[in-house]
Amino acid sequence: MNTFLLVPAIIIAYLLGSIPTAVWYGLRFYHVDVRQHGSGNAGATNTFRVLGKKAGTVVLLIDILKGIAATMLAFALLALGAISAGHIVEYKLLLGIVAVIGHVFPVFTNFKGGKGVATLLGLVISIQPLLALTCIVLFVIILSISKYVSLSSLLASLAFPLLLLFPPFKTDEPLLIGFGFTMFVVLAITHKKNIIRLFKGNENRTYLWAKKSS
Repeated sequence: MNTFLLVPAIIIAYLLGSIPTAVWYGLRFYHVDVRQHGSGNAGATNTFRVLGKKAGTVVLLIDILKGIAATMLAFALLALGAISAGHIVEYKLLLGIVAVIGHVFPVFTNFKGGKGVATLLGLVISIQPLLALTCIVLFVIILSISKYVSLSSLLASLAFPLLLLFPPFKTDEPLLIGFGFTMFVVLAITHKKNIIRLFKGNENRTYLWAKKSS
């Protein structure tokens, strides 16, 4: 491992994650700070709620790309000889996690960001694309039934490490499984207020296919 090259990669990964997509996009194209509306969260879900599907989709895709881009830095380290091919997954995890931390605690907006779900999804897509697709399908199914993005996100994130324990996604990499359960715990912490609202029955609902009738 070449620490001289790893440190800049970690800094770049954090800065990628720190890009406050929802805030900058909302201000630039709608003159609206999404943090001042809806749930007050600077993420894709609140962007959907405040600015609509088009803006929400753009923010979601960019936040996913942040996670993918951060993990791809591992290949740059490999090309430069800073790491070995046998450790590529570990460094993709490291850099992806750093990007998620950047999304949750972005330097550009006083360390107050989103909840990291979309950026985490980008990380998972980079490492386990088929399993990521399965978790996305599960997310959509749960959201269609429950109308709760928070519940859908938490259950889909929990499904990731659980599915790694069984065929066809079974893995012999305990680090990946441990990462999955750790990320679920982190998401549960960042969704603490949502979980409280779920238990109280006043969590915000999101209607995926149709608007709520008045």
